[in-house]
Amino acid sequence: MDSTAVTALPDLWDRLVGTQHDPDLWVVLATMAAALAIVVPHNVWRLSRNAITIAHEGGHGLVALLTGRTLTGIRLHSDTSGLTVSRGKPHGIGMILTAAAGYTAPPLLGLGGAALLAAGHITLLLWLATALLVAMLVMIRNAYGALTVVLTGGVFLLVSWLTGPQVQAAFAYAVVWFLLLGGVRPAFELQAKRSRGGAGDSDADQLGRLTHTPAGLWLFLFHAVSLCSLIGGGRWLLEV
Repeated sequence: MDSTAVTALPDLWDRLVGTQHDPDLWVVLATMAAALAIVVPHNVWRLSRNAITIAHEGGHGLVALLTGRTLTGIRLHSDTSGLTVSRGKPHGIGMILTAAAGYTAPPLLGLGGAALLAAGHITLLLWLATALLVAMLVMIRNAYGALTVVLTGGVFLLVSWLTGPQVQAAFAYAVVWFLLLGGVRPAFELQAKRSRGGAGDSDADQLGRLTHTPAGLWLFLFHAVSLCSLIGGGRWLLEV
């Protein structure tokens, strides 16, 4: 093996597991404002929501695998909806956890990302996100979904390899703020659809049928997870 490569491997590992300096408070606030700017306006949200859908369907897929189900494919659609298909018992704890993982995945990923940033692991966060996107790409079963994941993963890869520490830090904080803030809105959108008599086959309704409990109870859980993640993650991000 080339001696340069041997030398580079420890450096690469140190870079991955090492800590980086926290950005200035103004950077943290600016990235929070940027995240709000792509979550609150409806027209912008119609596009940015695609990234939340990636996390949502990825959550379904990951938990399906962790609970022993067979993941057969993930589809992402241009209307920001998605579908994750897995094989296994149509009832039981594995199916319940898989169904519950969608709406809770984006805010919980944001909370985990905030914990990494609070510990100074900016590079680790970026590389973990890239690895998860690559793993998800293998299970994508439609062209639009593949394009969305490739573009998202490409952005993470370019930032990780081609930019300096300050840009990486700003990007990482913006991503985590987006997951925390963007993870709150879908539950409210689902609540609004259900109040109009729509979304009868939503995750909350499926969970209600699986557990013989009111779907509103699961909707409350989605709200609780997203809002608590935002509060907890936001506190970590602001402690710079």
